[in-house]
Amino acid sequence: MTNATAANGKEAAYHGFPAEDDYGYAQAIKIGNTIHVSGQLSQDDKGNMIAPAALDESGKPADFSTMAEQMRVTYANAAKILARFGATLDHVVEETLYVLDVDTAFTVAGKVRKEAYATARPRCASNLIGVARLAFPEQLVEIVFKAVLPPA
Repeated sequence: MTNATAANGKEAAYHGFPAEDDYGYAQAIKIGNTIHVSGQLSQDDKGNMIAPAALDESGKPADFSTMAEQMRVTYANAAKILARFGATLDHVVEETLYVLDVDTAFTVAGKVRKEAYATARPRCASNLIGVARLAFPEQLVEIVFKAVLPPA
C-alpha cells in the first residue's frame, strides 16, 4: 500500500494489487479536498476475491447469496483506502453501486449500508445500477465513492 503525489497535486493511493499495474489505475485520487475512489470490490489484502459467487457451467454466477458479504468487504476496503487520506465513510458524499442482480441488492444493501456507515440514514447520495458483468466472473458488486474532506 503506497501513496504518491504528482506534480499536478494529485495524490494517489494503491492497495498493491497486481491489477493496479496490469490495468494501470489508482485505487483513489485526492485532489484538493476531494477524494475519488475507484470501484472497490470484495478482495483481501492479496487481491483474492472474498465470498466469490459460485459459477454455473457457462461461467456466470449461479446465485447471488454472497452479495451481502461481498458488499461488507467492499465497504471495508473503501474505508481502508479513504483512511490513507485521513478520511472515513462519513466523508462520502456520493456512492454508486454496480450490481449483477438489482433485486438481491435491494434486499441486502439497506442493512449492509447502515452497518458500514454506522447510521440508520447514511448521509450520502447513492445510486444502484444493474449491470451485465463486472471485472471478475465471481464478483457480484462494485462500489465507486466520492468523498470530500472539510476545508483545512
